[in-house]
Amino acid sequence: MDSTTTPVGRRRREATRQKLYEAAVTLIAEQGFSATTVDEIAERAGVAKGTVYYNFASKSVLFEELLRHGVGLLTASLQEAADGTAREGGSRVDALDAMIHAGLVFIDRYPAFTQLYVAELWRTNRAWQSTLMVVRQQAVAVVEGVLREGIDNGEFSEEIDVQLTAAALVGMVLVAALDWQAFQPERSLDDVHAALSRLLQGRVSGRR
Repeated sequence: MDSTTTPVGRRRREATRQKLYEAAVTLIAEQGFSATTVDEIAERAGVAKGTVYYNFASKSVLFEELLRHGVGLLTASLQEAADGTAREGGSRVDALDAMIHAGLVFIDRYPAFTQLYVAELWRTNRAWQSTLMVVRQQAVAVVEGVLREGIDNGEFSEEIDVQLTAAALVGMVLVAALDWQAFQPERSLDDVHAALSRLLQGRVSGRR
């Protein structure tokens, strides 16, 4: 029996892949994709070079799977925030606010991945571009679902452009969080969330 098919074997392999993800995202954020070698990833992860190729066919495949893994975690966080609000009987605005908070928590936990993800969104010549577009849409689709629910129950205007608004909300969180970490690190997560929450609720002008 293949040891990777047993529960213990699967857990061990997943732990190894997690180490490789963390090593790759840190190195690529530090020095770029092209400059990062498989040897460096293996050394940073504390595994043999062969272990990298056992888990991933190439560095490009590793990075593509890293994008799937990272955006998958973000999508799950957003969905849980929306579902949690629904369970508590909150409004769709409350759900969007909870998703903003969940996004900030994710970015605070995985800043290097977020930097890579945002950078890759601007590139169109990568082998993994199609994969990136798919996983991006999965994250945005969670926000789209909440917006459509809000329109259906009369909470939001029917004139809302769901696709563009969802993309704008996700982009707002990504860019604001990166600006926070790069230029305003003294601010707390709750402080940043409060500012974005006010923006969400149309209170930028000071109206209540």
